[in-house]
Amino acid sequence: MVRMSVLADCLKSISNAEKRGKRQVLIRPCSKVIVKFLQTMQKHGYIGEFEIVDDHRSGKIVVELTGRINKCGVISPRFDVELKDVESWVNNLLPSRQFGHLVLSTTFGIMDHEEARRKRTGGKILGFFY
Repeated sequence: MVRMSVLADCLKSISNAEKRGKRQVLIRPCSKVIVKFLQTMQKHGYIGEFEIVDDHRSGKIVVELTGRINKCGVISPRFDVELKDVESWVNNLLPSRQFGHLVLSTTFGIMDHEEARRKRTGGKILGFFY
């Protein structure tokens, strides 16, 4: 089976492992976008430590789960989001105010919507987690 989106597979496997009550999950293949997405989740305390395992192929990531993720997903296609449109995307995707995060790919790197608002930049929407 051909993988269409590596990030979508990653977030789905994290979500499924979280629902099953697992303590850790193995993600493969590894990519720079996945690593940045996981760093954003880790910064907000949704996941614990994660370790990148180099197997001289596409790589693997072992993620420690904390039990805080209710849902995480990818937005496909990666829509362009201007600074003024971020609020409407937050209202549509997240369950309530001050809860959950959108992840954007901006010219300043991959960050959540609050950091993008502080840096006054828009970008392409990658996904969400809460």
